[in-house]
Amino acid sequence: MSDDASTDFTLTGHAGALMGRSWLTQHPRWVAVIAHGYGEHTGRYDWVAARLNAAGASVHAADHVGHGRSDGQRVLIGDYEPVVEDLHLVVQHAAAQHPGLPIVLIGHSMGGLIAARYTQLHADALVATVLSGPVLGSWGTVDQLLEFEEIPSTPIDPATLSRDPAVGVDYAEDPLVWHGDFLRPTLEGLQQAMRAVTDAGSVGEHPLLYLHGEDDRLVPLPASWEGLLELRGPRTFTKTYPGAQHEIFNETNRDEVLADVIGFVEGVISVRR
Repeated sequence: MSDDASTDFTLTGHAGALMGRSWLTQHPRWVAVIAHGYGEHTGRYDWVAARLNAAGASVHAADHVGHGRSDGQRVLIGDYEPVVEDLHLVVQHAAAQHPGLPIVLIGHSMGGLIAARYTQLHADALVATVLSGPVLGSWGTVDQLLEFEEIPSTPIDPATLSRDPAVGVDYAEDPLVWHGDFLRPTLEGLQQAMRAVTDAGSVGEHPLLYLHGEDDRLVPLPASWEGLLELRGPRTFTKTYPGAQHEIFNETNRDEVLADVIGFVEGVISVRR
């Protein structure tokens, strides 16, 4: 049984306040930490958290620097390594709230990139990692935009998020979502972060689940998959969803996607026992 409402927390990150949110359930068996994507915020994960609560997980997440309610210039991330360490603060906060419980990291899109790098550096803090439509390997959008002397207008098209039109409408009307352009330092930071993940290589025996929509036009599957080939280990599992777009947790088959996440986690936890 989950609480009627989420509760907020604040951490001190590398560039100021990190505004976090917790969705708690009574007698949790495991803990999920969510890393959200570019331009969005943790408040868009209420439904995901409710589904995880029902599966026995308490959930914690914080807005990355420059996103949502956290401090920092909007969507400006020139170096992702400090953002990875900000995420470590969230994981440590979750661990302190639930001593001894296994922690699973779930990262979407840019958050998938951050989660991949976090796993390379701090796998000992986690029992498993889930990547949803992660920015790995290379991202054609970044490469193309960096070729311009002035970055052209680059708002994300809400129609590319999900086959459910309501998702795009909610996204377009959300005041905490960034609806403006990419900043050059952020593009350069993304490029460098992808290289760092590729250079660091396999996560080894760490359990990893990679999920991607096959009709993802924002972070296309082929390039991300190439990045996964460098990251994966013997306990990496993959699934792609025909017809699904970028936000698979908000897709028309989201129940299937969350069931896959929960099934993976239950398998990992049962092996640990």
